[in-house]
Amino acid sequence: MSVVVVGLNHRTVPLEVLERMTVSDARLPKALADLCSRDNLGEAVVLSTCMRTEIYIVADTFHGAVQDVRNFLSELSFAPPEVFSDHLYSFYEDAAVSHLFKVASGLDSAVVGETEILGQVKDAWVRAAAEKACGPVLGALFRHAVEVGKRVRSETGISRGTTSVSQAAVQMAAEKLRGLSGRRILVLGAGDMGEGMAVALAGSVGDGEVLVANRTRARAAALAARVGGRVVDFGSLGSALTEADVLLTSTGSPSVLVDAGEMAVVMEERQGRPLLIVDVAVPRDVDPAVASLPGVTLLDMDDLRAFADAGLAGRRREIARVQQIIAEEVERHTATASARELSPLIVALRARGEDVRAAELERFRAKLDALSPADRETVEALTKGILAKLLHEPTVRLKEAAGSPRGDRLADALRALFDL
Repeated sequence: MSVVVVGLNHRTVPLEVLERMTVSDARLPKALADLCSRDNLGEAVVLSTCMRTEIYIVADTFHGAVQDVRNFLSELSFAPPEVFSDHLYSFYEDAAVSHLFKVASGLDSAVVGETEILGQVKDAWVRAAAEKACGPVLGALFRHAVEVGKRVRSETGISRGTTSVSQAAVQMAAEKLRGLSGRRILVLGAGDMGEGMAVALAGSVGDGEVLVANRTRARAAALAARVGGRVVDFGSLGSALTEADVLLTSTGSPSVLVDAGEMAVVMEERQGRPLLIVDVAVPRDVDPAVASLPGVTLLDMDDLRAFADAGLAGRRREIARVQQIIAEEVERHTATASARELSPLIVALRARGEDVRAAELERFRAKLDALSPADRETVEALTKGILAKLLHEPTVRLKEAAGSPRGDRLADALRALFDL
């Protein structure tokens, strides 16, 4: 059984396809159960963010597992496989491990070095474990990935500067408007991303104002209080948009929250005042047709990726060091995983030796019974010592070769020779 990852991300697939593949929190338990029920899949973890949807699995067969995931994505999105198959990537064993470590380190993000992804990786693992979809193999892998992400951020400067999508969204808006001071800014969504944008805004609006709207008013009120802003009823979005200069939005809604018809009415009420919208939700919160309305500037994840790429130069020199750390950790993970896989074989070998020792002592029980208790203890210690010494060298050689073709050959030979 092998670790495989199959997925799509912001670089491999158009945004309109990626948003159809998003697995919401509400759909996650069913999705994990669905994956684990398929013929070629064992354990499963789903990592679904605004940047990617990736399925990590323990596979019985590579091609069968990839086909199972392809079918799952097709059913999830109600799209035939030919719509997205050319955009899928898949990695196997060490390549899959390396990919997850890159993701956790922020190397595969639109904002290189972003910090939010590490928490998302951990959350995906915890949720899968809670649903009994993540077992010992993926559990060990994701635990190691979180450790790698922390190590990268402590030993390199990859996370200096703008290190989150929410920060980048605010900075992109500020650059577009040549500053946000004096602006009235509406933040739609009080989840992790909305909170990040509101906090990034704090102190940058001067005598302007931050408005916060969320389906759960209490959560919006708490965030507004935290950043010195004002809560807006979710049902009063139209009025709030009429008075705002900027809309920053990133909710977990599966459908559009701001449609073109409603926005046309808002723009008429604004009487020519322009409105900047930054929508970093996937699926999108704002109907793409809104961009065609006079006075509206609509920026989305594609624009954010281009903005982030332009600001990468300052952290580019850190990438080589991050890649080196990842290579070291992949090697360590492979060795550890191989040793873990060999552990049952070594236990079985020692058990077989102990069975033989015990059987021989039983065969000579009549003669041994004539010995004194002290002599019997001596015989017991002598036979255990001989067994330990005989098995020591094979055990050491097997552990040293773990994870290599030679190790596989030695393990196969041991199984055949001792009928394990």
